[in-house]
Amino acid sequence: MTTVKASVLPRAAGSDERAAAPEVRAVPGQPDMWSFVLFEALVFTGYFTVYIIRRTQSADLFLQSQTHLNLHVGVFNTLVLLASSWSVARCVQATRQGSSRAALNDAYLTMLFGFVFLVSKVLEWAREIGQGFSFTIDEFFSFYYFLTGIHFLHLLIGFIVLGIAVNHLRRPAGGAPELVETCATYWHTIDFLWVLIFALLYVMR
Repeated sequence: MTTVKASVLPRAAGSDERAAAPEVRAVPGQPDMWSFVLFEALVFTGYFTVYIIRRTQSADLFLQSQTHLNLHVGVFNTLVLLASSWSVARCVQATRQGSSRAALNDAYLTMLFGFVFLVSKVLEWAREIGQGFSFTIDEFFSFYYFLTGIHFLHLLIGFIVLGIAVNHLRRPAGGAPELVETCATYWHTIDFLWVLIFALLYVMR
């Protein structure tokens, strides 16, 4: 009887250890946000598909109009948003480590990068409209203002999302990592969409 008990006890202890092991989430943040991200990806895929089809059908017009965009401004805006992705990733990492102050600083830095992008984009629009390249001048610029305008709106919503993260990080107990991860996921989505928009509008030939 003693031998049987000795062989059973180690298995029971191992079972307890497995039960006590923390559950590892497959993806960061809340699943609802990832559902939204997938939905947004499908919507923008539709926009991009229509753009590519129309560009193929009117290649000369699109190429000629595209030359009026300032590639240097497009590159600058892309670098700014990539920098914001870096800072929001640091915010998530600091939150996981329980460093609310560092996470707050990175969240504010992300907002600063986002604000720089918004100002740069408005100035770019103003310059293009001032030169006569309005929404209705041709099909390329109709797509240009539509795609960049939709992205601009998403970025404004991103400030609200980051504001929610900041509000939680400023609490005495600190921010919940899952909530900050969820907010960062939305911000990364905005950055990713801009990279695609930049490639289609500024770079694609």
